[in-house]
Amino acid sequence: MVNLLNELPRDRYDIDLLLFRPQGMFIDQVPDYVNILPTPHKLLQRYSQKGESGYSEWTRLIPNIVSMLAAKGNTDKRRGFRWRHFYSHAIDALPEHYDVAVAYLSGEQLAYVDEKVDADRKYVWVHNDYIAAGYAAEYDRPHFANMNAIISISQHCVDVLKQVFPEYADKIRLLENITSSKLIRNRSKEFIPDEIDTGKSVLLTVGRFDEQKGADLAIRAASLLQRQDFDFTWYFIGGGSKQEGALKNLIAELNVQDCFRLLGTRVNPYPYIANCDVFVQPSRFEGKSMVLDEAKILAKPIVVTDYPTVHDQIHDNREGMVVAIDPESIAEGIGTLLRHPETRNVMASYLSNNDYGNADIISEYCRLFDGKSAQ
Repeated sequence: MVNLLNELPRDRYDIDLLLFRPQGMFIDQVPDYVNILPTPHKLLQRYSQKGESGYSEWTRLIPNIVSMLAAKGNTDKRRGFRWRHFYSHAIDALPEHYDVAVAYLSGEQLAYVDEKVDADRKYVWVHNDYIAAGYAAEYDRPHFANMNAIISISQHCVDVLKQVFPEYADKIRLLENITSSKLIRNRSKEFIPDEIDTGKSVLLTVGRFDEQKGADLAIRAASLLQRQDFDFTWYFIGGGSKQEGALKNLIAELNVQDCFRLLGTRVNPYPYIANCDVFVQPSRFEGKSMVLDEAKILAKPIVVTDYPTVHDQIHDNREGMVVAIDPESIAEGIGTLLRHPETRNVMASYLSNNDYGNADIISEYCRLFDGKSAQ
């Protein structure tokens, strides 16, 4: 979203941005022409963390407990149930009228835009494989009915949406995320990371600490590589407090503290990508991975798991290696590239000779927002 806002013509739109939680490491990258709205108090009460904004713990505790029991552990169903039965009636509508309202996520953000925002046209973005992500169709379906377009970011994700929601097939559209080659290359030169030991082979992964991104698979793959006496350090940039403790325990259990390091979040990950030997993406599923395109722009050989959408982005054995979604296959792919630097060089050369940025498609976004987008 930050990339999109920075590429849009600044003199063409007046943009309000509403965040359920007005914080995050990318908030400073929102361009100054965008007006970040004060988050309404009733949203803050329900979506802020404990200790923020002085909300009553009971405002969230009872809805969460009841919704968790009703959803039987499914996170998206819990959120859908929570919105429908507790939050919808308690959260006020925005008073402004808009030409266009965008829910940049499905789920509760979609429900909010549908029910609480007055706009001539409404759009929603779905950033993942809808089935693989386990989204709650029974809660999204009635809100999708009121959207003028349902946007996803790869052909596979579009096909999955049409499979799940055939009744809305005529308004499901493909529009890729914006990736600027020039911006990424410039930002990759801003500094040289102090943490990286270039005396060893450098592996890098960028992603959240959650099951989707496969950090646990990476740690187990590192253990296998360590047993094969590879001299490497694997750096993992990302965050996610709920999983971090379990990942640290797994690192200790497998005794890979010396070769697998959690760096936490970084506002600018591009210098880290630029200084790695192999970029590793051990995901269980993705929509269209932006960080893969970023690694390709910086000409880094890639080892990536064979999730359903991966072949939309990677030419196997040209831009990288596509491997099965298990630690053994990930370790084998990395080992192959570490043993054969000539293979890495061929991949890097191929990547350098191709342009993977797509900032030119900003005109398609403008046609969408102007109500002129073709079906």
